[in-house]
Formats: sequence, C-alpha cells, structure tokens
Amino acid sequence: MTLTFPCMPEQITKSESKIMDYISNNPEEFLFASIGTVGRRLGVSGTTISRFARHLGCEDYKGLKRWVAEQNQEEGPAAKMAETLSRDEGFALESWMLRQQMHIQKTLEGLDREEFQRAVTSILKSRRIFIHGKSASASLARLLLFRLRRLGIETVLLPSGGSEVLEGLANAGAEDTVVMFSFSKVSREGKMILRRRSEVGYRTIAFCSRAFVPKEEQADIQLFVYRGEAAEYHSMTAPAALIDGLVVAVSDEMGEEAVRRLSNLHQLKRDYALNR
Repeated sequence: MTLTFPCMPEQITKSESKIMDYISNNPEEFLFASIGTVGRRLGVSGTTISRFARHLGCEDYKGLKRWVAEQNQEEGPAAKMAETLSRDEGFALESWMLRQQMHIQKTLEGLDREEFQRAVTSILKSRRIFIHGKSASASLARLLLFRLRRLGIETVLLPSGGSEVLEGLANAGAEDTVVMFSFSKVSREGKMILRRRSEVGYRTIAFCSRAFVPKEEQADIQLFVYRGEAAEYHSMTAPAALIDGLVVAVSDEMGEEAVRRLSNLHQLKRDYALNR
C-alpha cells in the first residue's frame, strides 16, 4: 500500500521523516502497533509521534491510525507518473531539472558521511565486488560495474533474479563485498543476499531510499538516496550521482594507481584501434 501524506511543513525533522517512512512501508504493522511499540522500534518518543499526528491534522495517535486505514491503496507506475505531472500541471523541463537538484540536495542532507567512507574502504579492501540490481536498478548496477572495472577492480554482475542469483553468490567469500539496491523495500533476491551474508561473511552495501530500515533488512553499510515522495515518479538522478561520487572517492584513495590503470586501459584501446 502506498500512502500519500497531506502537505506538511517544508522543514520536517529527521524523526518525522523516519515516522513517515515507517508508516508508508509498514502500514499493516503500524495499524496493529501501540504508540509505545512504534516509538521503541524507531527510537523516538511518544510525544514526537503524537506531534507528527497533529501535523497531519489528526487529533491524536488513534486518529492517525484511522487516517492510515482509510487511505487509497492505488499504486503503480501509472499512478506515480500522474501524481508527478499533476504537481506542475504538465511537464516542464526546467521544473524537472530543478527537482533533480532538490533530490541530490536531500540525498546530501540524509547521507551518513561515515557510512559513505566505509563503503569506499570496503570496495578498496575487497578481493571482488559483486553487484545486484533488478528492474530499473539494473541500469545502476551496470553503471557501477563499468566504473569499477575501468579502475581495474574485479567486479561481477549477479543475475537479476531467480536461482541464478544463488549460483553467482556461491562464488562470493568472506573477502568480498556485495552491492545491492533496495530503495523502498528489499527484494526476494536481496533477502537471499542478506541471508547468505550470515553464512559466508562477505560485506554488503545497500543503496536505500528509506530513513527507517528494519534491522533484519539492513546491509552492513546503508547509503541513503532520495528519489522523490512515495506517490510520485522515482528518479534515478540522485542514485547515479552517488554512484559516480563513490567511484571518484575510490579513485582518489587509489591515487597514482588509479591513474596508471586508466592510462593502461586507454593505451590498450589505442593499440587495438591501430591494429584492427
């Protein structure tokens, strides 16, 4: 179920953002949980949750539950596209580009810099990097694969779905890192990756759009990206920018070795062109 929240103040707190994410992605769980249970799960106070309910125009926590229960359950790409277009009364390239700037800014505000550095270190210290992406995220997986291979980092693209994912993971060991994309939820394949991690010991990096992620769905390193609100078209601008930022940071840490590897690749391309 996708929830469309009413207009709220532009400057909502991180706690309120976390509450919104939790309710949007776990509505059934929320409807059966007490305010104390939700508070403990999110690490926020009951007062914060009650204040959030009033910001939505609900009288109290029970009113918030009634509002969630009454929400329209329509979702899917067509509905999201319609919501996106309705905000600007049609498409305008200038407005779209400005919105992408906002997506990148929100990503910068929500991204944990220490987590980002941990991702850089994990890539540099790994024997191999395995990457999994499906549906729209498959393009991001291939972008990261292309960028890392140019630096001479051994990188493997996992199949997008089915038992073939496990066949690829069978080759991942404790010295490797697996990168996955789990923006709004963890896919069945993502759950396979996380479960296999506990058995083998490889590290995991996840690109995620949620401010709150249940512990059982968390990767070792969580990289936050903002892709738009729940009911609108989800852009890949911020994730692509973060991938390029990650690769540039890795190159910077590699120093002269990165330059040498890129130069060798460039020379190989020149030699191949001359010898054709």
